Amino acid sequence: MEAKIKEFMEALKGRTPGEIEFHQAVEEVIETVWDVYDANPKYKSAKILEKMCEPERTMMFRVPWINDAGEVELNRGYRVQFNSAIGPYKGGLRFHPSVTLSVLKFLGFEQTFKNSLTTLPMGGGKGGSDFNAKGRSDNEIMRFCQSFMTELCKYIGADTDVPAGDIGVGGREIGYLFGQYKRIRNEFTGVLTGKGREFGGSIVRPEATGYGSVYFAQHMLAEQKEEIKGKRVALSGFGNVSWGAASKLTELGAKVVTISGPDGYILDEAGFDAEKIEYMLELRATNNDVVAPYAEKFGAKFFAGKKPWEAKVDMAFPCAIQNELNEDDAKQLVANGCKYIIETSNMGCTAEAVNYAIKNCVFAPGKAANAGGVAVSGLEMSQNSMRYSWTAKEVDEKLAHIMSEIHATCVKYGTGADGKINYVKGANIGGFIKVADAMVAQGCV
Repeated sequence: MEAKIKEFMEALKGRTPGEIEFHQAVEEVIETVWDVYDANPKYKSAKILEKMCEPERTMMFRVPWINDAGEVELNRGYRVQFNSAIGPYKGGLRFHPSVTLSVLKFLGFEQTFKNSLTTLPMGGGKGGSDFNAKGRSDNEIMRFCQSFMTELCKYIGADTDVPAGDIGVGGREIGYLFGQYKRIRNEFTGVLTGKGREFGGSIVRPEATGYGSVYFAQHMLAEQKEEIKGKRVALSGFGNVSWGAASKLTELGAKVVTISGPDGYILDEAGFDAEKIEYMLELRATNNDVVAPYAEKFGAKFFAGKKPWEAKVDMAFPCAIQNELNEDDAKQLVANGCKYIIETSNMGCTAEAVNYAIKNCVFAPGKAANAGGVAVSGLEMSQNSMRYSWTAKEVDEKLAHIMSEIHATCVKYGTGADGKINYVKGANIGGFIKVADAMVAQGCV
């Protein structure tokens, strides 16, 4: 099996040189689903894995816009429509200097399996730009979003491709993008999710990724005969994902002690409360990408240039960006008594960190744990189609149910002979089978 996987990966790398993040994401999946693939002649004859690793369509375009000084600036935009076997392409837009084709291909590939796990009819896609909002005015951000959507609108639609937000794309950016789409296409449809409540957005959507990861963690803890109440928790990041996780963890009685940014991390021994969680939104709105002001405001400790994984905690939720937690970080967490790592950002842990965590603690992969965001995006699509909106209680209950179903799928496919659950294996196989069967049924397309 190892020889076959190596041959597969060498062929992939030959076709996609330099796409390191994409190769990492594919290899993690291939290693866990190969037995299922190899044992199923219909998958092999249809070359399902090979097709899954090739986007159905990739768009790359220039995004010219004018800054407040009247100067022309130029960014690069992308949309990777990866797989539509089970529904229209669905996945976020990321505006961040780290955005490359490799990053978006890994995200779109992961999204395909994540969306499959939600049980909702959504395919996988991802897009974005290398635009950096740091230090930009609202008007500059609006002009950039309008220019970006002027090109993107040619390729998306409510039944074709429904983008959402991601890093650097929150409610403000979605509003600007939606306004430009509506102006150009002269139609009011649910073409974007994460919209404001006033124009078709779903309640609970901003919190959904963080909420969902906490619900998933609750089920993991229950398997170990534990509960979340009283647990000491480290979070990274300070955007919507971290904010949502902090909100739900605090509500359930856990003690959140860290958040982080590119400038370092905060250690707040008193734990987060409603005021501190609300302040996270204020930090996000400044576009300055720093968390140090939190320490000044609330008297917490700030560790410049450090990551929160050195703190002593029971649970760790990477909520920021890909590969933010490496093997040394995982070792330090485990040495300090951490028993659970819940990957809440997309591919938040390096491959080495994942392998170490699987062996030494309970580890949840992002495609399962962070599926709450796209799940509520799917619920927003349903509400838009019905011209109807559910209450916060209804959406939260549906989200909790979806995360319960995802956990059950991971247990079904990931439980070994020794009774130990490999959540990575369970998530990958569970997501793979549904997409693979749909692809076989639809023929050579």
